[in-house]
Amino acid sequence: MAARQQPAGGPTQPTDPADPPEDPEAVARQILLRRLTDQPRSRAELAKALAGKRVPDDVSVRLLDRFEEVGLVDDAAFARSWVESRQRGRGLARRALAHELRTKGVDSETAREALDAVDPDAERETARRLVRRKIPTLTRHERAVAQRRLIGMLARKGYPPGVARAVVDDELAAAQAFDDPDPGDGRDESDLP
Repeated sequence: MAARQQPAGGPTQPTDPADPPEDPEAVARQILLRRLTDQPRSRAELAKALAGKRVPDDVSVRLLDRFEEVGLVDDAAFARSWVESRQRGRGLARRALAHELRTKGVDSETAREALDAVDPDAERETARRLVRRKIPTLTRHERAVAQRRLIGMLARKGYPPGVARAVVDDELAAAQAFDDPDPGDGRDESDLP
C-alpha cells in the first residue's frame, strides 16, 4: 500500500463537510434550515433548538426575525396546520389541541385563532367515528365498563364530559352490541301470575 503524500504546506486537518463552520450565525442558519426541513416548527421550538446548541441570543433573535420576514417561520400557519393535522389524524378535540399548541410555544392569541376554525359539528362527528371504531374491541365487556372506557378515551383526546357522554350513549345504543341489564326485578315474564 502506497503512503499518501502530504501537501507541500505540511499536514492538514481533515474537514468533515457535516461539521458546521465556527461562525455562530452560520451555525444557527444551518440548525434552522435542518429543523425546518423535517417539518414545520414554531418559533419557540426553533429558539429552544438554537439555545440547546449554545447559539448566542442576539444571533438567534436576529435570524428568527429574518426567517419570519421571509415566511419560513410562521406561528399562525404552523398552528393552523397542526390543528388540522392532529384533529384529522388523531381525532383530538380543541382542549387537547390547545394544550399541544401551548407546549409547542404558540402564543394564546395565535392558538385561539387556529382553534376557532374547528367546527363543533365536525368535532362531534370525529368523536362518533372514534367511538364506533373502538366499540368492537369492547364487546366482551359489560356495557358500563365499555361506557367508562369510551368516555375515558374521549376525555384523553380533549372532549368535554357532556359531549363524550352523549356521543358514547348514542353510539352504544346504535351499536346494540351490549345487552342492557333487565331493569325489572330479575323475574322472567313467565313467572308472573
